[in-house]
Amino acid sequence: MDASATIQLLLRRLTEGELTAEQCGEELTSLRAPQLSVGDFARLDLDRSVRTGFPEIVYAPGKAEAELRDIITALIEHGRSNILVSRLAEDVYHRLCSEEITARYYIRSSTAVFAAQPPESGVGRIAIVTAGTSDLAVAEEAELACVYAGSTVERFADVGVAGIERLLQVIPDIARSHVCICVAGMEAALPSVLAGLLPIPVIGVPTSIGYGVNEGGVNALLSMLGSCAPGVLTVNIDNGIGAAAAAHRINSLIERGHHE
Repeated sequence: MDASATIQLLLRRLTEGELTAEQCGEELTSLRAPQLSVGDFARLDLDRSVRTGFPEIVYAPGKAEAELRDIITALIEHGRSNILVSRLAEDVYHRLCSEEITARYYIRSSTAVFAAQPPESGVGRIAIVTAGTSDLAVAEEAELACVYAGSTVERFADVGVAGIERLLQVIPDIARSHVCICVAGMEAALPSVLAGLLPIPVIGVPTSIGYGVNEGGVNALLSMLGSCAPGVLTVNIDNGIGAAAAAHRINSLIERGHHE
């Protein structure tokens, strides 16, 4: 039985009077999973998804293929599913696959999911908006992280300010979301426009898309940080995972508030 199922059982026993509050608290404390050492190169946080609501993400660059294999294997052996590996080369993905493990690879964002068990339906609603088609790689990374974490996502692509009428057509649909992730490169004006039009939080993701003066995304980053519209929160350049983690938490908190 995984930690989530165990917690549900304990809470059920508490509500039915089989456990006192003190006994339930002691049982919950004992559930805290230890860190798991993998060789001398990794220390996995098995408790992360229970503690934060967002799964462990494996960042592939800088890791040897054998190290990635050992990390993924260790997570699966400890009952983890939907293991996202970001920025993974396609040829390495194919070498890491096996017939025993369900896995998927998303070429655009170079994201792999091992022990894949996508939720049948997500909670709440997160809008992911891109200024241009070239921003879709980072947007897909954010979308996959949100979906496999358990949020419902709707994507609105290529609605940048170079053709503002495209954005105005979809604003009513975006506004029905709990939170908006906006992915933009070049001058990255889109998050400011969205923050001025929407009643929901806007998380800006600057991308490294753009010509010379864009400086690998620095121009977009500074534009978002210097937004004149209040309500724009900004993550690092090309950091779709960071935006997804923040958006999923906001979305989950709002959904929890609705149910309570």
